Parts: sequence; C-alpha cells; structure tokens
Amino acid sequence: GGLRDIQTIFWVAKRYFDADRLEDLTALGFLTEDELKALVNGRNLLWRMRFALHNVAGRREDRLLFEYQRELATIFAYRDEDNNLAVEQLMQQYYRTVTELQRLNEMLLQLLHEAIDNPDGDAKSVVINKRFEAIHGYLQIRHEHVFRDYPPALLEVFLTLQRHPELKGVRAQTIRSIRNHRYLIDQDFRNDFITRDLFMSILREPSGISHELRRMNRYGVLAAYIPAFANIVGRMQYDLFHIYTVDLHTLFVMRNVRRFSVPEHKEWQPTCTNIFPTLERPEILYIAALFHDIAKGRGGDHSELGAKDAEVFCVNHGLNRDSTNMVVWLVQNHLLMSMTAQRKDISDPDIINEFAHKVGDLRALNYLYLLTVADISATNPELLTSWRSRLLLELYLRTKYVFRHGLTKPMDAATRIQERSDDAKVLLKKRGILSKQYKNIWCDFSDEYFLRHTPDEMAWHTEAIMTTTAQDLPLILISNRASRGATPIFIYAQGNDGFFAIVTAVLTRLGLNIVDARIITSKSGFTLDTYLVLDENNCAIEDSDRIDEIHELISDGIQQPNNVPETTPRPAPRQLQHFDTPTRITAEDDADGQHTLMEIIACDRPGLLATVGKVFYQHNVRVHNAKISTIGENAENIFLITDRNDLPIKDQTQLDCLINDLRKHIEQQPSASSTGKYVI
Repeated sequence: GGLRDIQTIFWVAKRYFDADRLEDLTALGFLTEDELKALVNGRNLLWRMRFALHNVAGRREDRLLFEYQRELATIFAYRDEDNNLAVEQLMQQYYRTVTELQRLNEMLLQLLHEAIDNPDGDAKSVVINKRFEAIHGYLQIRHEHVFRDYPPALLEVFLTLQRHPELKGVRAQTIRSIRNHRYLIDQDFRNDFITRDLFMSILREPSGISHELRRMNRYGVLAAYIPAFANIVGRMQYDLFHIYTVDLHTLFVMRNVRRFSVPEHKEWQPTCTNIFPTLERPEILYIAALFHDIAKGRGGDHSELGAKDAEVFCVNHGLNRDSTNMVVWLVQNHLLMSMTAQRKDISDPDIINEFAHKVGDLRALNYLYLLTVADISATNPELLTSWRSRLLLELYLRTKYVFRHGLTKPMDAATRIQERSDDAKVLLKKRGILSKQYKNIWCDFSDEYFLRHTPDEMAWHTEAIMTTTAQDLPLILISNRASRGATPIFIYAQGNDGFFAIVTAVLTRLGLNIVDARIITSKSGFTLDTYLVLDENNCAIEDSDRIDEIHELISDGIQQPNNVPETTPRPAPRQLQHFDTPTRITAEDDADGQHTLMEIIACDRPGLLATVGKVFYQHNVRVHNAKISTIGENAENIFLITDRNDLPIKDQTQLDCLINDLRKHIEQQPSASSTGKYVI
C-alpha cells in the first residue's frame, strides 16, 4: 500500500502529459508545492521502509508482515513507551503516511481525469445552494473563498452529499480547498452552535452516515472536529485480535450499526435488524460507536476515559441528560456483554441475574447488544463466528426474559429447569415417547444438566439413552446440524476421570477447535459430557465421513481409559509464532465453595487444551466445567475442578505442584519464533 498510489499517478501523468518526474506535476499545475512535498516525503519514507524490509527478510519482500515489524521499528529508532509499543509507533506512521498518499491520489487522479476528458475546462454547473454546485456529478464549491467566508461549510459539504445521493463524490478542487482550510476547525469552530447542529444533522440523516464519516476521516476533518479522534487515526494494536487501525475499526463499527437499519442486510444479523426500529434515538448508538475506542493508547482504562470524552460531546451537542447517560454507560460498558458471554457460564441463572442488574433495563440491553455485535464484527472478520453469535444471542434472550418478568423476580434455577423440562417433554411426546418411559433416566440427571442443555438437546439425548443398552456403551452422539453455532459431541458412559484428557487429545489430533466443554456426571456416576467443536475454518462439521471418523476415534479412546492418546506437538501458525504471552495460572474457590476455579491464560497454540487435560489427569484432577475462550493470540480458559473425591483442592502444596506442572508443560509446547521471543 502507498507506493502503488504514487506509481498510478506517475503512470497517468507520463502517459498523457509526458511527465518524467513527480516534480513535473507542479509545473503542469496539478500539484501545489506543499502537496508535492507531502507526496515526495511519503514516497521517500516508503522507499526507506521497503529497503530496510528487504534487508531484514534477506530477499525481496514487499509485505510488511508480523515477523518484520518489530525489527523495522528498532531500525527506525522507535522505543517502547508505557502505552505505545515501538512497533505500534512505526505502524501508525506508516498508516498515516499511506492515508495521506491515498488522499493525494484521489485528488490528483481526478484532476488528471478532468484535464484528459475536458481539456478546455468547459463544465456545466448545476447549482445546489449558494455555496455548492455540481459539476459532472461531483460536488464543487462555487468560489474559492467559500470555506474562508463560511467555515461551517467544512461540515456542510458532507451533509450536502448525504442529501444528494445522486452526487458521485467531491471534486478535486474542493478536496484541495478542504485540506487547505482545515486550520479553521479550531475551538471556536467546535463551540459554534451552527457547526454542532450540522454534525448532529449528519448523524441523524436517514442515509449516508457511515459513508460520509469515512470521507470526513479521509479528508482529516473528523480528527480536526473531534480532537480525541486524532490520536487513534492510523493507530494499530500489535496483536492478532485487532486487524484494523483503531480509526478504521471505529468506522466499521459505525457501518455495521447502520446496516442494522437496512432491511437488505437482515440476513446478516436478523435479530439486530428486528431490534433496530425499536430504538428511540439511533444517534445514541452512533455516538457510542464513535467514542467506544476513542481513548485507546492514552493509558488507563480506555472505556472510562472514552466515556468522559463522550459525555462532553453529548452535552456540547445538545443531547438531553437521559440520552447522554445512555451514551456514557454504553461506552463504559461496551465490553460487558462480550466478556460475560465468552468468559462466564450463561446457563447459570445467577450469572444472568447479575448481568441483568448491571444492564438495568431492556432499552439499555438493546443498545448494548447491537453495539457488541457491531464491535466484534468490525474487529476481525473471522471473529464473529456462528458460535460467538449464538452465545451473544443466548445472553440477550435470557436477559430479556429476566426484564420481562421484572428484576424484583429474578430468574431462579428451579423455574428454568421446569420450563426446559416441560419443553423437552413436548418434543418427546411428539416422537411418541411418554414420560414414564424416561422418568428413571431424568431422575438420575443433576440440576446442572437441565440448566446447561436446551430442550432440543435434552430430547435428543434422552431418546438415544433409552434405546442404548449397557453393552452398547459408550454412547457417542454427534450432530451434523450446528447447535449453538458449533458441532455438539455428546458422550454418555460409565464415568471415568480420564475422559476429558482422552477426548481433548483425540479432538486435537483431528485438528478440531474445542469452543466449549460441559463436563457433567449423573447421580449414579455416568458421564454426560458435551463438547462443542469447530473445524479448522471455524465452521461446524457437516461432512458425514468426518463425523464417522470423530465418532470412531473417541469411542476407541474412551474404551481404553488408562491410555491417554499422545499428541504430536505441532508448530503454531506463522502469525502466532511472533507472540509469547507469559503463562498466567490462578486458582481459588468458586462462589459456592464446591469447586476450585482455575484460570489459565497462555499464548494460543495447537494442542493447548489436550496438554492441560493430560496434566489434570496425571494429578488426579476432575474437570467439572470448562469455559474456553480464544482472543487473538491469547487463550483464556477457565476450569471448575476438584480432586477425585469431588472436593475443592485445599492443599496449597498440591495446588502449587499442579500449577507448576501445568506451566512447565504449556511452555514446552512450540510457540515462539526461533528468531526470538517477545513478551507482549
């Protein structure tokens, strides 16, 4: 990126105007001296970066890949700061440079195009208002002093484009004039009620909001109008979670929330599309989207700092106290829903009630759900898998249920169990199965089973268990229809403490990604385990041959309970090799004191869960629940464990030994690049 923009300009200029150097464009009247300086400086920086890149790679390499970025930052003399890594500083300079080149490219190509197609300069003008006209379908200022005489026109440009969708864009001379008059966007400009009203009008237009905000960012107007936004322009985060610069991510979030308002996009997120028309003030969602990450890189909690910026903006732009409070709350809590869904057991009514009390009401829940879906989708195209979508939807629906019944009557486990059981009974009755036929089976199931499974799953399991004899065990059910966005694998067998280690090892050998594990034991000691898995592409498994293979290998494994399969260590994917997240393991009693809650945070890599499972087995540890989450390069897994007697592990020596062994085995796995380890 960047060099091709310059090359395109040069090729067109050479072909049509016989220009031999970029400097000739100034003599031809296409570039001002300042623009030429910006173009040459940008070209020279990219040349220097590419030369250094070739030296680091030891060959021709024009891709600024992860493995080269840190070394280039050192070569260019950047140094890590408290809130800004050297590599992030380098990449921010790179992104800002290529963005400026992109602006110049857009303007110059249009000037060249006009000169080629209309060499006499004759152009028919269509007057729009006293400041703007349309020429060849492009917006043009009517005289060169428009912005000097009426500075609010610097925002009116974008509102005019929204209200005239027939326009194809902004004419090159007007782009140049906007660039030359950005200095007018000062504090007096921001304090002017006219400019504030214009900005809010842009956010309240029925169409073109995200498109024009992106244009405002490209022309440097958005960062000038909202100074805090300037800090995130071109700012990247050196991880595998965020693949866009913060400003682009923010504008993608805005694009996503706008798509919720367009029926044509309903298939993408149908629930969000249904919710959007119920919002009283959509601009609340837009402003929250604009400010949710605006404080990234400033040190401290970006949610809290961003909330303060958002509050000042809302007050200055005339939002009432209720709307302002909602925007501030959304910015402060924009991670609440995703963290709850991914890191907590949302089948637990207590977790849902706690979340509902934090949210407060259905209005806030609707805004938060839309913002969360839009945010995750804009962070990384591969992040909002069907699995994560389902988690968020379940949390939304369960919390909505609480609000409908009133926070004073919180959801309780008994009510939830009864409702699910009743729904499952209806499904079984449709299949000709009466309650007396499965009464004894259900009596053996714990409350946890009914809380953690849907009525569909309960009916599926129950019917299969009824028709399976003791000689046919273990019973392994694998559906080719995605449940909760992933493929469910259900295991019913005489319980064995090695099952978790065996199954995770088998699934790892098959290259499958375990996204959730529900480890439940019946009252009589039978295993009722469910693993939700995705394939290498983060998709549910539909191929029947693959399902048969999974079934066969799991069955073989758990019939040899004392022989945990070995897994051959595999190198981490190339991008993961440039991170070495320090392994952090903590353990404490859980809320009810019946289990030990262990959290393991480590650099993600193939076979991590199988390694953990094997160490648990060697230390006589039982796994009762596993919450598995991978965010970028980090695996953040939470386990509820006990000893073989189903008691929490109280012996500190035993716990320390377990933690040390886990750390040793995790860190022995291949992860870091052979060229060096970096602690992020």
